[in-house]
Amino acid sequence: MASAFGNRSPLSLLAELPMLKSIIYNLADGVIVVDREGNFLFFNRVAQSILGIGAAKVAPEAWSEVYGCYLPDGVTPYPSHELPLARALRGETVGETEIFIRNSERPAGVWILGLANPLRNEAGELNGGAMVIRDITTKRDADAKILTLTNAVEQTADTIVITNRQGLVEYVNPAFEQTTGYTREEILGHTPAILKSGMHDHAFYVELWSAIISGKVFRATIANRKKNGEIYFAEQTITPMRDATGEITRFVSVTKDVTEQRKLQEQEYQMKLARAVQQQFYSVSPPQVDGFDIAGAAFPADATGGDYFDFVPLPNGRIGISIGDVCGHGVSSALLMAELRACLRAFARRRLKVGEIFTLVNSALVSDLEQDRYATLAFCCLYPSSRFFVYASAGHVPGFILDKNGTVKRVLPSTDIPLGFLPGRVYTGSEHIRLESGEILALLTDGITEAERPDQTPFGVQGALDFLREHCRDAAQQIVNGLYRVVRDFSDGMPQADDSTAVICKATYSPSRPRKRKRGNIG
Repeated sequence: MASAFGNRSPLSLLAELPMLKSIIYNLADGVIVVDREGNFLFFNRVAQSILGIGAAKVAPEAWSEVYGCYLPDGVTPYPSHELPLARALRGETVGETEIFIRNSERPAGVWILGLANPLRNEAGELNGGAMVIRDITTKRDADAKILTLTNAVEQTADTIVITNRQGLVEYVNPAFEQTTGYTREEILGHTPAILKSGMHDHAFYVELWSAIISGKVFRATIANRKKNGEIYFAEQTITPMRDATGEITRFVSVTKDVTEQRKLQEQEYQMKLARAVQQQFYSVSPPQVDGFDIAGAAFPADATGGDYFDFVPLPNGRIGISIGDVCGHGVSSALLMAELRACLRAFARRRLKVGEIFTLVNSALVSDLEQDRYATLAFCCLYPSSRFFVYASAGHVPGFILDKNGTVKRVLPSTDIPLGFLPGRVYTGSEHIRLESGEILALLTDGITEAERPDQTPFGVQGALDFLREHCRDAAQQIVNGLYRVVRDFSDGMPQADDSTAVICKATYSPSRPRKRKRGNIG
């Protein structure tokens, strides 16, 4: 083109070649030609359509301002002397350059891609410049969307797998590698069958393929196997992809690892089950016994607690009062509590001594308990007619007898090791202890005595005894509930770290009519 000008101007050449001018004018790309001074010699209709403004009589120094040219950031004005056509006038050949155009005719702005070349005559003299521009707004927007989509697919935490119609993997995102442990190189060209866990039968996969090959979306929770052999659960959606003719060409699988979610759901289910088991124990009604006011309550630290209390009706009008602490929380502890309660109730009704009852309960528990599982238990057998009781305590915190003024009259220490530690262990009970009129038998768990303030100061045994002394004339149920409230107030907002349980038995009979203890074996 440069040699074709000779010593003539490009405009005179175009005038002599109307066919060439017509072709250039109707090109799909915009074409702009200027002479050596920057005057527009040719401005085809596509260029005017793209820029919104046709050939203007302005100096090159004003091109950027008149046409609204901006750098790729879309904000900074493009220096006129750096525009491709201006550089071509200085003899430079400028490759594809992105320019953002925004002016009164193109207020929304358009993106153009332009390249420019200098125009020379046969002698090599610079006669002008030519620039070709193309509207790339749609393409740029599409590229931006593709980039956004690509980044989303690459960065999403969900596993994405694309296979061809035959099921061979063509693409996996980084999440696939992180979730399964397989690298892209190990899975590309293979089928996802490498992830089969063996937990689904052949019919499951037949149904899967039947659905997607017919164009349906398949959804299911699938158990897959990682490279290291670990099973994980995934919510998987497989979608058929169609081409322009409607033919299925690929399948896209999006998988969300829900293993932890399933574990939490299972834990929640177990906690609800455990709580349901324990609630029936905590709702036991205190016995109505002439001459005694008895009450108990357990306040679990979380959904399921390890504390236990019970009132057991026994032959000959006797009353069994029990309080314990099962190691741990959750379903296993709830089941251990249920077993402990059942064994204690069964053996206590055999007219056995309290030590013999504990010996049998321990033997029953040892065979069922895992290592490091045990239960502490205090059990009192009350004889209302004689106002005596005997007790045994397997590793439980001490109980107390307080006189009518709230002063500690006697401590009831543990008499042996917790239940469930040693097979064949023989337990013994206490001597006969009389509960005088106005006296209180108080049984607690360590959730009360070991409660702490934020500075780690414990409520302690003394805190419990001080409360009992101050409220010794209250009803048994008031004492139980009030003791829990004062412990929580003492904790000053600290989360409850352990279950709190208390059982109170007050002797309310009149001392004017003492009753003689019946002879016989009561211990």
